[in-house]
Amino acid sequence: DWEYPVGGGMKSNSTRPADKQNFTLLLQTLRQKLDAQGKKDGKHYLLTIAGGADTSYVNNVEMAKIAGYLDFATVMTYDMHGAYDKYTDLNAPLYPGKGISPQQIWSCDQAVKAWTGAGFPKSKLLLGVPFYGHLYSGVKGGGSGLYKPYASMKTVSYDNIVKNYLGKSGYKRTYGAQGKTPWLFNGSTFVTYEDPASLAAKAAYVNAQGLAGCGIWELSESKDGTLLNALMSKLK
Repeated sequence: DWEYPVGGGMKSNSTRPADKQNFTLLLQTLRQKLDAQGKKDGKHYLLTIAGGADTSYVNNVEMAKIAGYLDFATVMTYDMHGAYDKYTDLNAPLYPGKGISPQQIWSCDQAVKAWTGAGFPKSKLLLGVPFYGHLYSGVKGGGSGLYKPYASMKTVSYDNIVKNYLGKSGYKRTYGAQGKTPWLFNGSTFVTYEDPASLAAKAAYVNAQGLAGCGIWELSESKDGTLLNALMSKLK
């Protein structure tokens, strides 16, 4: 689990500039070995990766070169905000807000454009979709709860959100016009998540952009298939 070539991830990671090329060489070698074995077995073996959604990842990887060795790649367009931020924010906004955030603004659309702009083909790109949300506690400042200081944050599955927060007393649902994703707020607890409406928007985006499809993290967080079915019903 190489998170990530050249830089990023845990502070204890070993990093070096040469790993931009080394990552390409690794994938090249894997492709060669898989093709050789596939020829013996009479089948094609897939080689895929999941990669970061930020510009630093894109700059540290030879996008155009690795595309030739991969069957597809999932851009991890989730966890765009989290416990590392000072304010509540959206987990996986489809489009960026209009300059009202007090912290970095980033989105699924910007991540896809960063990848494709660096030479990775849309036909091999999967949009990452979270089946979980972020729950912020101790939120202060009122309003809709978005872009407010908070005390702590944790991840929470869609099933948990439905069971304990969605439609419960005091929780108001808001659907962001730019982010195309909902959140809940009761005055002190803020929950950013995905639902059938937001997945329909993401599916429409995938269809319109000509992407290969979606990659999900992860299926067990919507055990009855609600989110998967909502996504699949809209993808072409």
